[in-house]
Amino acid sequence: MRTAHLASLVLGFAVACGGETPESTAPTTSASAATPPAPSASAAPSASTADVTPPVPTGPVPIFHLAGFQTPESIAYDDANDRYLVSNINGSPGEADNNGYISLVSPDGKMILEKFIAGGVNKVQLSAPKGTAIANGFLYVADLDTVRMFDLKTGAPKGSVKIPGATFLNDVDADAQGKVYVSDTGVKVGAHGFEPTGTDAVYVIDKANKVKPLAKSPDLGKPNGVYAGDKTGLWVVTFGAAKVYRLDDKGKKQDETTLPAGSLDGIIKNGDDLYISSWETSSVYKGRPGGTFTVAIPNVKSPADIGLDTKRKRILVPLFSDNAIEAYDIK
Repeated sequence: MRTAHLASLVLGFAVACGGETPESTAPTTSASAATPPAPSASAAPSASTADVTPPVPTGPVPIFHLAGFQTPESIAYDDANDRYLVSNINGSPGEADNNGYISLVSPDGKMILEKFIAGGVNKVQLSAPKGTAIANGFLYVADLDTVRMFDLKTGAPKGSVKIPGATFLNDVDADAQGKVYVSDTGVKVGAHGFEPTGTDAVYVIDKANKVKPLAKSPDLGKPNGVYAGDKTGLWVVTFGAAKVYRLDDKGKKQDETTLPAGSLDGIIKNGDDLYISSWETSSVYKGRPGGTFTVAIPNVKSPADIGLDTKRKRILVPLFSDNAIEAYDIK
């Protein structure tokens, strides 16, 4: 639908957030932007260099590539039912249009059900679903300023938690105790794209659905992806800077590490390694806090909130601007 419009919003997001994404590397669906201009005669290679081919980045081949989505933002692995749940914004990421939906996909890359949960159907409210997490028998979905819950088996709505003061809830994850964490990237959609609001925060929702901020400050750097499956605290990546850090139980930053590129989105952990997606370089990085991060999966355009198939050891990558998803083996 409005993929080109969304791509321009994402570019505005990177600029507004003070991210490190240069204009030439921002995701786009424009044919003119995707195709470099033809070189002039004066720029033609000489005979001595004409046969030199630039190196092509190498990397794993996707296990499958499945198209047919509408701005897919997040993929969660449902290990109890062995399936993938994909959130589709289906429009503007900041608009309360109630037409977002959740798709079901099998591990062999086949669409099981395009609209398992859909805004406007069966009393469902779902406008711009972004991050997803599974806990307590529910699917939790970040939607504008509200975290919505759905029955994992049936998809029926099971309540919601509005986050006071939030402007752009983005990613959501749950820890082993069933606490749910959600990031507010601290932006809003304005006339010229994304504009900072200063509401940057990470909130925690307990099993009684009571919410409180874990950390709240513009110093969080436009928090995006969160990973709660670590006993030492909550890992956070930033869209506004090339940073990953851990928030302890007091909400204080620990182990902050700079990545080679910014516009970071999703984060998962496999063993001791963190995998982090970057829009700036169209890649997924692998590394450990305090160490060096290197490209594990190159050439994935607009990689959003990645997931992990814990049974098969696969990275699940939603391609936001290409309306597709891919799976990669990381064994």
